[in-house]
Amino acid sequence: MSWFRSRFVSWFVSCLPKALLAAAVLASLCSTARAHHSFAIFDQAHPIELIGIVQEFKFSNPHTFIVLRVNGQNARSVLWHLEGQSANSLRWSGWSPESLKSGDQVRITVEPLRSGAPGGAWSASKVRFLDGSPVVTAAEGAIGR
Repeated sequence: MSWFRSRFVSWFVSCLPKALLAAAVLASLCSTARAHHSFAIFDQAHPIELIGIVQEFKFSNPHTFIVLRVNGQNARSVLWHLEGQSANSLRWSGWSPESLKSGDQVRITVEPLRSGAPGGAWSASKVRFLDGSPVVTAAEGAIGR
């Protein structure tokens, strides 16, 4: 019986680091998936076009954000908080933290919040400068204008 026990202990000790690593990877993946929200809060069936001035461009993970000042009713400006893809995804499309600057005038199609609040989801392909030029040229992955 002691021979069996020593073999089992030896096998268990050799497998323990691999099992702990696998458990740690699994735990990290589960918490990430559980923490990520759904895009159901956005009305994807009724996109709207906004024309405004960039107040802030947050190039960060897990999502990028554009804070856009838009003229609303009675010429009162409204700040729209727009959520986009991750900074990593945008980099693959040629975007950088300098792609949009405070003061840039843009035309952007967004999927608005279902709640009616001034916010929504934006995608890189649906953002242009007011003169119609792309923020990033697709062929070169370079900043436009």
